Amino acid sequence: MTTFAQAVLNGFAQGAIYALLALGYVMIYKATHVISFAQPALMVCGGLFTYHLTTQIGLPFWPGLAGAVVLGALLGMAVERLALRPMVGKPVFTLAIITIGVDIVLRIFANRYMGPDPRIVTFPNGSRRYEFLGLSISHQRVSLMVVTLLTVIALVLFFRYAKAGLAMRATALNQETALAQGIRVGAIFALAWAIAGGLAAIAGTFVAAGSAGMEQNTWIIALKALPAIIIGGLDSLPGAVIGGLAVGIVESLTAVYQPSVAPFLGANFALVAPYALMFLVLLVRPYGLFGTKEVERV
Repeated sequence: MTTFAQAVLNGFAQGAIYALLALGYVMIYKATHVISFAQPALMVCGGLFTYHLTTQIGLPFWPGLAGAVVLGALLGMAVERLALRPMVGKPVFTLAIITIGVDIVLRIFANRYMGPDPRIVTFPNGSRRYEFLGLSISHQRVSLMVVTLLTVIALVLFFRYAKAGLAMRATALNQETALAQGIRVGAIFALAWAIAGGLAAIAGTFVAAGSAGMEQNTWIIALKALPAIIIGGLDSLPGAVIGGLAVGIVESLTAVYQPSVAPFLGANFALVAPYALMFLVLLVRPYGLFGTKEVERV
């Protein structure tokens, strides 16, 4: 039982990273109806921003993280303004392909900065661990879950009370109606990308603060957030959080139990377990657990 609970706890912590990334995917999709494949690069750049601010410039971790969030938001806005704004009106498939190109270009520059060695962000009291009921969790992972919770609360308050948040909700419902009401839809698009960039920076920072640090192939972690948004629903912010946590827990449980229970599935089945879960959910709920079913009249 302790092994099961420990696996769930570890998966919950890993799922917090997926949830942050999934929120970024959903933010952009709700505003623009485009799935952004640039999130992996934004995550990598965000982690490297924190690394540079803390290791090279000498800022403490938390101010460095705050600076990385600002830089990540600015990078997201720049991507929207330079790469996507000129293509407004094109098919969403075209815009999605453009985000793939953006991802490749950004990761080329990021890899040149990183080089062959991992870049590790030093986390304050990183070696500290908490023990309770036979379970163990690092201070870094506890901080990650707290930051994720605070971020989700901030987003809920933003969408419920902030004028810009209400404008984003209106734009997500109907862009033409939002334009008629005087909402600057272009600015809303930029804001969505800024928030997604900031969220990716938080996720990238905690990835870089992990034991493996930020490496050239770390961007693959962000792809785990894709099953999360499909499971939760492409246009659902609560679904993104729940989907991210579900992916993390399933991945962790599979890594612990699958080698002994179902060894015929292979040693690395935990890597594809989130996609298997996504497939099962789509069989039952094609729009995700919390997604909005779209009906088109013909």
